[in-house]
Amino acid sequence: METTVARGAGIDVHQGTMVVTIRVLEEEGTRQVTTHTFGTMTTDLLAIRDWLQSLGVTHVAMESTGIYWRPLYYLLEEQFTVLLVNMHHLQHVPGRKSDVRDSEWLAQLLEWGLLRSSLVPPQPIRDLRDLTRYRKRQIEDRAQEVNRLLRVLEDAGLKLASVATDVMGVSGRAMMAALLQGQTDPAALADLARGRLRSKLPALREALQGGFRTHHACLLTHILAKVDFLEEAIARLSTEIDEQLRPFEADIVRLMTIPGVARRNATTIFAETGGDMTRFPTAAHLCSWGAICPSQHESGGTRRSGKLRHGNRYLRGALIEAGLAATRAKGTALQARYYRVKRHRGHKKAVVATAHQILEISYYVLRDQVTYRELGADYFDRRDRDRTLRRNVRQLEALGFKVTLEAA
Repeated sequence: METTVARGAGIDVHQGTMVVTIRVLEEEGTRQVTTHTFGTMTTDLLAIRDWLQSLGVTHVAMESTGIYWRPLYYLLEEQFTVLLVNMHHLQHVPGRKSDVRDSEWLAQLLEWGLLRSSLVPPQPIRDLRDLTRYRKRQIEDRAQEVNRLLRVLEDAGLKLASVATDVMGVSGRAMMAALLQGQTDPAALADLARGRLRSKLPALREALQGGFRTHHACLLTHILAKVDFLEEAIARLSTEIDEQLRPFEADIVRLMTIPGVARRNATTIFAETGGDMTRFPTAAHLCSWGAICPSQHESGGTRRSGKLRHGNRYLRGALIEAGLAATRAKGTALQARYYRVKRHRGHKKAVVATAHQILEISYYVLRDQVTYRELGADYFDRRDRDRTLRRNVRQLEALGFKVTLEAA
């Protein structure tokens, strides 16, 4: 194979060790291969950098193992061309799996130019991404605590969740506070309802008849305290995220013009994609990178399973949330897209198709620095006019009608 990198290094990354292999192509055509194992302390990482510089290495390929690659990557990114590689994308010779073999294989593939680097955004985006991911985990923790709270109420025989849409709303909080103060009269608890929930007072009185005991009060106190703590943490994180978003506020506002995309999802889409669309040649490349499109598996002319690949869970979660919200945005092309797919493929695949379209739109919004322009609920019918006519005629003929079309 043709050599594309004359002085390159492959690094096998682990929690406690870094195995580095350097391949240097000499002027006379000979190749020098050297492998050395280092630790992972800061002094060891500095020693790796100095060793690579002393041998004139220009390109470095390293495994994306957990988070252990980050300190070394940040140390090398300014002096070298660093490729972060997903080892699942590479094939090994059977029976030759070891740390040294991994580093040698990386260095060899780097020399031949056969590696594809993972997307690593600049430091401001990396910091923003860490905050948005941590906030997402706190939101998930809060949801788990709320589920535990609902189980405690169910165990006490209180069916509040069957009547109230949001148990953690103003009315639900007031009722739980009264329960903790010793109030167990269903009528008095139901009278604490506010807003539209007061129209359900008879159902509330029936739902609040149960056996709430001291044991339930103890559990409820701890759960509510943790929910309050998590809500406060989420609010502080949101404030910090908004502060770091100031240089990118215009991009976030543009993304929010897409139906179904709220501020939190817009922030996640921006942070996870890096905001720089020049890294992706087309919108299809972005959707493929985000694993929000069907995989390709064809053999012998037969296309097999096209299920989604495992991709960025934070990006996919934000897109699915936005896709679900877009299905309720009346009079929009995204809602029309959802119903077109749902007819034949079902609800879940239709939501994924809508999420795919939102990511495509996000690509053009960020690349061209424009806001979303609504195409209307009849966009697909206008785009595929002839096919729509034939489909509607077939449906009428199947019902026993003879159809003649005449232009208005």
